[in-house]
Amino acid sequence: MKRARTGVLIAAWLALGAMGQAQDSGPYVPRDQVPDGLAILPPPPAPGSPAAQADRAIFRATRTLQGTPRWRIATDDVTNATLPRFACALGMQLDEKRVPALVRLLDRSGTGPLVNLVKAHYQARRPYLGTDAPICEAKTAHLAGNGDYPSGHAANGWLEGLILAELAPDRAGPILARARAYGESRAVCGSHSASAVRAGWMAGSAMFATLNATPAFQHDLAEARAELASTRAIPPDAARCIAERATLERSVF
Repeated sequence: MKRARTGVLIAAWLALGAMGQAQDSGPYVPRDQVPDGLAILPPPPAPGSPAAQADRAIFRATRTLQGTPRWRIATDDVTNATLPRFACALGMQLDEKRVPALVRLLDRSGTGPLVNLVKAHYQARRPYLGTDAPICEAKTAHLAGNGDYPSGHAANGWLEGLILAELAPDRAGPILARARAYGESRAVCGSHSASAVRAGWMAGSAMFATLNATPAFQHDLAEARAELASTRAIPPDAARCIAERATLERSVF
C-alpha cells in the first residue's frame, strides 16, 4: 500500500512538472491580456488619401532598388534568424546553444496575437497586388491572402530590438537602428506598404510595454541579461558589418 501511494505521489509530481514546463514554454501574455490593436493602431490609409498616395510613391521608388545591396539585405530579412541579424548591432556573434535563456526570452515574446487581429479586421491589400512589379520574395497565395496592415515582420523586429536594447543598453543605438531597418526592409521588398511598417513598429512597442508588466518576462529578462554578460563575446565579421552599416545608414522613407 505504501509503495502504491508513493508511486501515485511521484506520478503527480511528474505531471505537475510537465505542466510547469508547458506553461514556461508558452507566450508570456495570455490572449485575453493582449493589447487591443484595433484601439491602439490607426486605420490604414483610405484609398486615394494623401497617405495612400505616399505609400504608392514609396512602393514605386523602392522597386528601383532591385539588385542593390539594400535589396539583398531585404531579401535576407524575409527569413533570417534574430541573433545573426543583430550580430553587427550587438557587436558579437551569439550561438543559440550558448544562450538558451535569451533564446527562450525571444521565443516566448511575439506580436502575433495583436497583429493578426488587426490584419484580419482590415484585410488591406499588399502593395504589389495588381501590378507586375518585382518583390524580394515569392508571390505566394499565402502572402497575398495575409493582410498588408500592419507588418508582422516590422512588429516582431522592433519588439526584438527593444528587448535586445534592454539587455545591452550600451549597444541600444545600433540595435534599434537595425530593428528600424528590418522593418524598412518590408517596404524595400515590396511586400508591405510604408504605413504598414510604421504600424508594425507601434504594435511592437505596445507588446513590449505589456511584456514589461509580466513577472515571468521580467524573470527571464534578468536571466538573459546575466547570461549575456557572462557569454564569451565573438566579434562579428568586420567587413560585413562595415558594408551593412554603409548600406543601412540612410532610411528609405
